Amino acid sequence: MLAAVTESPGKVLYLIVCAAGPAAEVGRLVGLAQEEGWIVQIVATPSALDFIDVAGLERQTGRPVRSQYRKPYEPKPPRADAIIVAPATYNTINKFAQGIADTYALGVLAEAPGLGIPVVVLPFVNSALAARTAFRRSVEELRADGVCVLFGPGQFEPHEPSSGADRFDSYPWKRVLAELAGRDS
Repeated sequence: MLAAVTESPGKVLYLIVCAAGPAAEVGRLVGLAQEEGWIVQIVATPSALDFIDVAGLERQTGRPVRSQYRKPYEPKPPRADAIIVAPATYNTINKFAQGIADTYALGVLAEAPGLGIPVVVLPFVNSALAARTAFRRSVEELRADGVCVLFGPGQFEPHEPSSGADRFDSYPWKRVLAELAGRDS
């Protein structure tokens, strides 16, 4: 049975999941966050729903996976104390930087910097996309808004096109949580 969505007995972490290969393993990050005492609320982009085990994540978190705005009569979920976006796609990073809120996940992200909610973004993009001016500009714009984007040497480094599947096992789930812990202290 899922927990009531209005309860918030601890610190709430929104984990925004995008449609990229490592999304299938997002339960690893959920487990790590729960070990750190976080209550985890999964927010999936609509496309990410095909990449994740929704029922398994709902069992693991005790909360419904959200991908759409709630109806007016549905209870409000607790406000996030922090947000992690992982894996973050090229599309989501660019839309987030531009303030586009055409999905529930992007709507949550659009408000977060203005509300003072810490946001850590862990990309999963290939080198061809990462080389684009639009992407580099988006990373800098997000950083200027106080968003931590783990992109660059020692953080996330893009893979060659068509080789992403070779990087799923080494995706740095622990690194994103450690960065959040450093910002939260």
